[in-house]
Amino acid sequence: MSFLLRDASEADIPAITDIYRDSVLNGVASYEIAPPSEAEMAQRFAAIIGQQYPYIAAADDDGNFLGYAYASAFRTRPAYRWMVEDSIYLPPEARGRGIGKALMTELIDRCTVLGFRQMVAVIGGASPASIALHLKAGFVEVGLMQGTGYKHGRWLDTILMQRSLGEGMTTDPDPSAYPGTLFAG
Repeated sequence: MSFLLRDASEADIPAITDIYRDSVLNGVASYEIAPPSEAEMAQRFAAIIGQQYPYIAAADDDGNFLGYAYASAFRTRPAYRWMVEDSIYLPPEARGRGIGKALMTELIDRCTVLGFRQMVAVIGGASPASIALHLKAGFVEVGLMQGTGYKHGRWLDTILMQRSLGEGMTTDPDPSAYPGTLFAG
């Protein structure tokens, strides 16, 4: 099956909401318990792209939505502005087909070009599939937080993974160029 990657758009919000709803209700990647509304997902989307973070969609040749990925602030304190957190969501029928890997690679590439220096993954439920995807993309495990969430009748662990982007921490960043202008203060 072939697919293409493109910038996500407001027209994708219904599909994004459906995929995330399934993840909230049936998965452990998100620690939300109640799925957000389409209006809430539209606000989240606008906040992410409004700060020029990448938000990517995957679709098949017929235009069917196959998943999405985005980068966002890990924390909004000024010193964190060089680090992004990745998020990737796929519907069950799209998993195991290389879509997640393609989205991850594209997200890493775009964040590197934008000037970010670190990417972190906060893997809820310590999902083996998500851990494997991140390891293949060059992430290393930097922490395990045990019993951080309680969902679906069980305690969940959270794995933290990280990888350097571009020059990483080998050089000083330029605070006058994006992402140096984020959260300045």
